[in-house]
Amino acid sequence: MPLQVSDYSWQQTKVAVFISVPLRGVCVRDADVFCTENYLKVNCPPFLFEVFLYAPIDDESSKAKIGNDAIVFTLYKKEAAMWETLSMSGVDKEMMQRIREKSILQAQERAKEVTEAKAAARREDQKYALNVMMKIEEEERKKIEHMKENERIKATKELEAWKEHQRKAEQPKGIQREEKLHQQEKQIEEEKKKIKHKSLTRNSASRNLATKGRSSENIFFDKLKEDSIPAPRSVGSIKINFTPRVFPTALRESQVAEEEEWLHKQAEARRAMNTDIPELYDLKEEEKNPEWLKDKGNKLFATENYLAAINAYNLAIRLNNKIPVLYLNRAACHLKLKNLHKAIEDSSKALELLTPPVADNANARMKAHVRRGTAFCQLELYIEGLQDYEAALKIDPSNKIVQNDAEKIRNIIQGTELKS
Repeated sequence: MPLQVSDYSWQQTKVAVFISVPLRGVCVRDADVFCTENYLKVNCPPFLFEVFLYAPIDDESSKAKIGNDAIVFTLYKKEAAMWETLSMSGVDKEMMQRIREKSILQAQERAKEVTEAKAAARREDQKYALNVMMKIEEEERKKIEHMKENERIKATKELEAWKEHQRKAEQPKGIQREEKLHQQEKQIEEEKKKIKHKSLTRNSASRNLATKGRSSENIFFDKLKEDSIPAPRSVGSIKINFTPRVFPTALRESQVAEEEEWLHKQAEARRAMNTDIPELYDLKEEEKNPEWLKDKGNKLFATENYLAAINAYNLAIRLNNKIPVLYLNRAACHLKLKNLHKAIEDSSKALELLTPPVADNANARMKAHVRRGTAFCQLELYIEGLQDYEAALKIDPSNKIVQNDAEKIRNIIQGTELKS
């Protein structure tokens, strides 16, 4: 159980409060500092320091400096006044618990607002960048079109100039050709006049013979044309049947029952993945996977970003609520943030899913009992906590850490150790 730090010192001015908390022999990275406008807590195993402040402070501008085996806080008051004491007087356990839970809820709401603000800013940046790119592309397109139009106008002018040149070059030749044709026509007219009176009879006879020949030729051609046209085709229709298959296999090679079952499962999986979850919109397709989200939550937990880890586990659970390790890991995050009731709820849900009890899930069941027992003890429900620790010892009797913690809980219940 943690040891309460009582040998701290504090000073104040009308606008600020200075608190020095000694933490001897403790690594700086193990210190977990939590501060709201009415509540301050430092969790640095095995030490615990918490104070319920006399008046509200501006927690956003307040500072904490860690070093030299101590943490020095600079807390700025919301109202300039001298405090009578550092902590509120007459605070019982129930009121303390209410203040803790209220402070945690305020911190979660603030973190949610910051996350939403960052997401909105990111969307605005993307929208601005897209608009800029569209403007640049539009300017480039207009520039290219302008260049093409100039080239077209230039080519059209060059073509018109070439045609005009050709026309001017052809004019003398045309005049000469017309004069030559005119002379030839005159000669033909003169020759016609000379032989006209000689060939009148001969021409009339020849014209009659030619007319008869043309008539017989036309009759023969029409008959040949009629013989060469084929008869029209008869009207009919061809019916084609297709096999209604989903898989590209022959009917004799497929098993319809197995295929329908597979299609049903695939449809169920698509419906589960395509649910209306706004958080999925910003994710890539390969990131919409509970296993990927679980690994992401584990990495965030390792960096002590517990709220972000909870968000990752929440989304993974919405995609698949049958994975017990998601509830188990989220319970650990809630323990770090002192969300004790939620830690108990997640640990209980993990134990429900870890059935039947076999050797493969023994380690997970032991962790679930220990985390639920820890939450019970922090809520000062030591009997329920001891029951969970004893259940964990039944799974792994040789675990020394669990044995020592269970012994401490027994001593608290029996009154041989001060409650801290």
